[in-house]
Amino acid sequence: MQGTVDGFSYGLVTPLVAYLMACLGGALGLRCTTRSMLVTQSWRPGWLALGSAAIGSGIWTMHFIAMMGFTVEHTPIRYDWLMTFASLAVAIVMVGVGIFIVGYRGARGTALFTGGTITGLGIASMHYLGMAGMRLDGQLTYNTFTVAASVVIAMAAATAALWAAGQVRGFLWSVGASLVMGLAVTGMHYTGMAALEVHLHGTTEPSSGGSPAELLAPMLIGPLAFLVLAGVVVMFDPLMVMGKPARAPVERKPGIPARSEPPQPVRHPAHPPARRTRRPLVHRRSRAPQNR
Repeated sequence: MQGTVDGFSYGLVTPLVAYLMACLGGALGLRCTTRSMLVTQSWRPGWLALGSAAIGSGIWTMHFIAMMGFTVEHTPIRYDWLMTFASLAVAIVMVGVGIFIVGYRGARGTALFTGGTITGLGIASMHYLGMAGMRLDGQLTYNTFTVAASVVIAMAAATAALWAAGQVRGFLWSVGASLVMGLAVTGMHYTGMAALEVHLHGTTEPSSGGSPAELLAPMLIGPLAFLVLAGVVVMFDPLMVMGKPARAPVERKPGIPARSEPPQPVRHPAHPPARRTRRPLVHRRSRAPQNR
């Protein structure tokens, strides 16, 4: 028997809140990625790691907030704790790989494509691993074409968001990138849910695992607390709003002075008199052998 699936049992409340959570995590993560391009090499891994954790926590929280509005008629839904939190770890690790590639190689060319692809696959992996943690009296099946479309949406939008974050052109660019990232996560989620079909077994045996209400408390307390702390770090950083590479020239200066030599304009006024006094001496020495 095929179960009736409803992904909007609370109306538009869960999609909107889920989208805002995805945007929040994306905004913090992408701003950290932008910040990593403005600092020295020693600080870059820390900013990229913070950005990876922020995006991973944001998309994971978005997923389970959206799943609060997901119901299947005639069967309760439970969640396996291990699979649920394993999806969080997968999201952070895979998104981190993509962000580190862009952070060190730049947001262009092969590095951007590779980083965006891995980040999008991380979003998709988190979603379907989280779905695999569902426990209900039935079997989940997916439409292959719709699943592929959801993965493509995640990769394309993640690539666009990383490109916008890599431009380092100010706060508004990061806001736009976070909106695109939120669109990638929510678009991928609901496209993937459209590919789902549930075939009920018709038994009365209760499913094992925690209920959505039991997962809600740690889901909000843990990742949301981390996102708040990450937000505080980002907001109090002096270069976050400007988005201008104020420290990048300082990092490049050790190799430039030999070519540019800024003090030269100061030396020019002093050199002409010295050259005028030395030139006659050079000419006298050169003429002496000829006279002899």
